[in-house]
Amino acid sequence: MNTRTAREQYLDSNQTHPQPITPYEAKLAGSLTEIYSGGVETLDGVVDGLNDLGLHGPDGGPWTAENFRAEMRRLGN
Repeated sequence: MNTRTAREQYLDSNQTHPQPITPYEAKLAGSLTEIYSGGVETLDGVVDGLNDLGLHGPDGGPWTAENFRAEMRRLGN
């Protein structure tokens, strides 16, 4: 039996993120949401989507599979 009310959140927003989300992280999250909403399901598609949107990689250059993986690891810590 579930005793939570409909208004209770099961998860706290950003519960695993120790600091407030930065503008960069918010823009990256929005870009990823847009890409995934368009039906992209592969890493290459995500990387192409980020580059097509004009969002620069963490080093200021284009996104690659390698720097995307590294950035997701960094942000996940």
